[in-house]
Amino acid sequence: MKKLFLETLGCAMNVRDSEHLIAQLNQKEPYELTTSLEEADLIMINTCSVREKPVSKLFSEIGVFNKRKKEGAKIGVCGCTASHLGDEIIRKAPSVDFVLGARNVSKINEVVDKKHAVEIDTGHDESHFDFGEYRSNPFSAMVNISIGCDKQCSFCIVPVTRGEEISIPSDIIIKEVQRAVDKGAKEVMLLGQNVNNYGRRFSGNEAKMDFTALLQEVSQIEGLRRIRFTSPHPLHMDNAFLEEFASNPKICKQIHIPLQSGSTTLLKAMKRGYTKEWFLDRCAKIRELLPDAAISTDIIVGFPGESEADFADTMEVLEAVRFDKLFSFKYSPRPHTEAAAYANPVDDATASQRLSLLQARHTQILDEIMEAQIGKVESLYFDELQKNNRIAGRTDGGRSVLVEGSEELLGEFREVKITQAFRTQLIGELVSKS
Repeated sequence: MKKLFLETLGCAMNVRDSEHLIAQLNQKEPYELTTSLEEADLIMINTCSVREKPVSKLFSEIGVFNKRKKEGAKIGVCGCTASHLGDEIIRKAPSVDFVLGARNVSKINEVVDKKHAVEIDTGHDESHFDFGEYRSNPFSAMVNISIGCDKQCSFCIVPVTRGEEISIPSDIIIKEVQRAVDKGAKEVMLLGQNVNNYGRRFSGNEAKMDFTALLQEVSQIEGLRRIRFTSPHPLHMDNAFLEEFASNPKICKQIHIPLQSGSTTLLKAMKRGYTKEWFLDRCAKIRELLPDAAISTDIIVGFPGESEADFADTMEVLEAVRFDKLFSFKYSPRPHTEAAAYANPVDDATASQRLSLLQARHTQILDEIMEAQIGKVESLYFDELQKNNRIAGRTDGGRSVLVEGSEELLGEFREVKITQAFRTQLIGELVSKS
């Protein structure tokens, strides 16, 4: 059996793409995953192009791969950076055997044995493709509900690397979730660049359906206990969607709402399509329906033209919403994006200072949120073994909890009392056996 070394960077959609790559390769010939570069017959990196100098990092990684690989081993570059660089990768690094774009995952077996093959067609439609079965976690399944992105956010390269948005037909989604449930999964994560824009465009003659209706259909699957999704777009958070999120008992009360900036002026420059007031209104609606809902977000500081007043607006939103998780970054210009040519860049020292202030205040908020969990009894779904006779599960709100236990708890729900709280981890003890 050949051995595969696969490094996955970036978002949950990249993780799912890597699972698809493994599944498709195994349909041609079996591969065993390895963490050793030196013993791999095939080395692949599934790249992300969203933040922080991905191009220079990619070529550095390729250099490492080429030095450490065994004779005859192949190197493949996949994903979003592959999509926008294409054959430039092979020109700069001839040791790379093939390049496969993020919209061309189904073509892996066409390129793996074709020297210097490049497949980066962002118009390729995989919305009806029947991928093979492979999941890294049998207890929690990731399922794509759309491909591509139609938003034109001025800072984001994803529409360039993943092409226009196409929704996957609901019957294909339902069948995939059902297969995962039949194999033991009790939780599903629905994936898309903007999941609540689902149904805007299909490539076939599918009946019209929006994301709220899809959630209702998925929740009818017997044996499925939990539904998660990422990421919804603030612009499409109508009341019907939020009421379904709040009232459907299978939908986990955890929601990721990318803010990007609290300044309406910057949101306009970012081409996000909503205002600070709209974002706050949608979060207030969630709190009204579900006071304890876990809300997470993404924030960019140092976007071109960001003033002290703009940053203060972002801090105001942080205080008002009190996010459970915060993914925050300094702005970095991406190729093929409008913002890369914007005037009035924010100097790095100022951006770094703002990022530190934002993260420091969020750390204080997070400590308060986590401390408030002590004494609560939560229903945990266990899906990961840890060291030292411990097992990890997640609450409905997505918080990770460690308890003493063994593999017999994997795939099971148990009531757990929270006994200790740390910044990113809760500790608990079982209070029920079933």
